[in-house]
Amino acid sequence: MSGWPKDIHVLERGWLSSNSILLFDDFQRTATLVDTGYVSHAEQTVALVDQALGGRRLIRIINTHLHSDHCGGNAALAGRFGAPIHVPVAELEAAKAWDEDRLSFKSTGQRCARFHPAGSLSPGERVSVGGRRWDVLAAPGHDPHALLLFDARDGVLIAADALWENGFGVVFPELAGEPGFEEVRATLSLIRSLNARWVIPGHGSVFSDVGGALDRAEARLDSFEQDPVRHAWYAAKVLVKFHLLEVRHLPLATLFQWLDQTPYFSLVHQRYFSHQPWPTWRADVLETLLKSGALTRDADLIVDA
Repeated sequence: MSGWPKDIHVLERGWLSSNSILLFDDFQRTATLVDTGYVSHAEQTVALVDQALGGRRLIRIINTHLHSDHCGGNAALAGRFGAPIHVPVAELEAAKAWDEDRLSFKSTGQRCARFHPAGSLSPGERVSVGGRRWDVLAAPGHDPHALLLFDARDGVLIAADALWENGFGVVFPELAGEPGFEEVRATLSLIRSLNARWVIPGHGSVFSDVGGALDRAEARLDSFEQDPVRHAWYAAKVLVKFHLLEVRHLPLATLFQWLDQTPYFSLVHQRYFSHQPWPTWRADVLETLLKSGALTRDADLIVDA
């Protein structure tokens, strides 16, 4: 990309692991890492970071939010490089105590290796890396405690799941009956006001058509606000697909057992689909994913596509 800052290195991943971003300080030969992917990719993430460091010393790990696909490599990276971990201030105590009722891993049926945060980041702070200053901004919506990092000098925004090139992450507070759509709209308005030149999303490639991405995100938000059931259905499919990305394949009975045991599914069913019997509803979620080609079936084995 023409004009892209050489001190920002993006490790683009997929949908199971978030992108990871290395911010280099070539005066001190050090680096800061933003987000660390999913736990099952932790060994790969360590290898990718080690290679990209090029002999620099990793001195800090930052999480934009504590969803499993953004912090699953924390423990492995801290163990390998000895770098302290900094999390959003509102999640610091839950992470220190590893309070699974306050963290999201149990409720989504996902995994994360326990890590030990050394500090936190708060909206309004600035993170200095070399000659670059990153403003820390609140980005509630997808996650109530999520943060953005913005470099005003070159107009680079680390948006995590607040903005993708085509949308944004599931609005988890809405699934639990808490406000979330208004927060998404406010975050999108904030991003528009920044006049960013480039956006590094949580998933997908860096993009520069920020206005177009915001227009698409706002249109998607409009549709969810007009039909919250559509958003809930989308969220249920996303959670199942994510699980299959992790495990690759599993017997149908085991998948249904996982659905039965994962709290977000019962929340979504009770709030939005209680008119349907639970066994019928969970079968409908799976059938929709099979018909779309997101999953396939081989006898009683469900396989990621």
